[in-house]
Amino acid sequence: MGNLGKFIVFEGIDGSGKSTQIKLLCENLKKRGILCRQTLEPTYGMVGGVLHDILSGDKKADPKVTAALFVADRLDHILNNDDGILKSINDGVTVICDRYYFSSYAYQSVEVPREWVIGANRLAAETLRPDATIFVDVSADTAMERISKNRDNIELYESFERLSKVREGYFSAFELMKDEEKIFVVDGNRPVEKIAEEIEKIVMEKVFSKDL
Repeated sequence: MGNLGKFIVFEGIDGSGKSTQIKLLCENLKKRGILCRQTLEPTYGMVGGVLHDILSGDKKADPKVTAALFVADRLDHILNNDDGILKSINDGVTVICDRYYFSSYAYQSVEVPREWVIGANRLAAETLRPDATIFVDVSADTAMERISKNRDNIELYESFERLSKVREGYFSAFELMKDEEKIFVVDGNRPVEKIAEEIEKIVMEKVFSKDL
């Protein structure tokens, strides 16, 4: 193994099942002796806490403000000296993150010009690009069905029409960034174990193969 940890990002519309897959991948990597930690965006740090309040509807903010807060939270998430992503990677820990800048491209671009969102996130992208971005793909129909079954409160971004737009936003951003990002789309409509197997295979072959 090299000294540095890897950085793996999971993306997907709400209800895609990515949280389950993150947990399973981390377990599978640990079984292989790979140090691993899970994290998420928005964080629960100084900026992330405000974002959680906005997303749940407890606080109101203009979409432009929300988009800018995501950028600030992301930079703090990367650079924070206590528990930042870069610190973990430099300590040899592989970090698996639930959402990163592609979430901003997909979600915030519904209401804020995408060029601005991409530009605002450039510093994050230049500081730390993922070794792999794994997109767990399900339809907006499937996602809404799962969300309504599993949750009491539906968050700000969780409506069928919006999730459809967000899913389209992801795919157009993937197309735009395909030359500079390592993106892997997996079908999230299959049994949990099958998805986990495919993800572990992608990660071992595309992210860790040089270190083994």
